[in-house]
Amino acid sequence: QVQLVESGGGLVQPGGFLRLSCAASGIAFRISTMGWYRQPPGKERESVATITRDGSTNYADSVKDRFTISRDNAKSTVFLQMNSLKPEDTAVYYCKAALLGREYYGQGTLVTVSS
Repeated sequence: QVQLVESGGGLVQPGGFLRLSCAASGIAFRISTMGWYRQPPGKERESVATITRDGSTNYADSVKDRFTISRDNAKSTVFLQMNSLKPEDTAVYYCKAALLGREYYGQGTLVTVSS
């Protein structure tokens, strides 16, 4: 059974930073493509960042140069470092794992950017 458990969300002021973590189990993490998605209030879920098994990364235009995705294969964990946060970054952030045509999501962690 695949489990993805996110942590690190919370309330932060504009311009602040947060680091999200996602611990994976039940999946061959080292060969999985991992990613972060988010769903702002009243909007569709959107891709934020992805990282492949070989470390190649891709970012949404809205977060480029502010967010960094990384992975620790030894700990089966993927991270999202979020800097210079803006109110429009407010959303539930979900971790995603993709392997052999299957996709799995975590339960999400809420990030609120507000003064």
